[in-house]
Amino acid sequence: MPKILVHSSQAPVTGFTDHSKPSPLAQAIRAGDMLYVSGQGPLDPATREVIEGGIAEQTRQTLSNLRAILEAGGASLAQVVNMRVCLRDTADFPAFNEAFRDFMDGEKVTRTCTGGTPHRKGVRVEIDCVAYLG
Repeated sequence: MPKILVHSSQAPVTGFTDHSKPSPLAQAIRAGDMLYVSGQGPLDPATREVIEGGIAEQTRQTLSNLRAILEAGGASLAQVVNMRVCLRDTADFPAFNEAFRDFMDGEKVTRTCTGGTPHRKGVRVEIDCVAYLG
């Protein structure tokens, strides 16, 4: 079974350190009935720059980017089975969790949330996910 690369123009391509070179990453890969979405952050899809605002705004933008990629792969948030979250500052967790709950609008997923240092200056949150398409 071949892997299928998924791309959405409604989400930024990440994984670059030099804007003049193509990213080595796929936004998502479909393998059979599974869709694996690369970690997304709070980047504006058009400019690939970190958006203004705090953790709530960054969480909504990050989830919007994930949703756009899921849709390009034929999925929705309802099909996500797992998410992994990295917060730059774990003190942001309560505000992150509220923005996450509001955005998910009742959808349930399994989730791991850890503290760490996302690779890009100004990024307060990064999220990846796996969706089941079967």
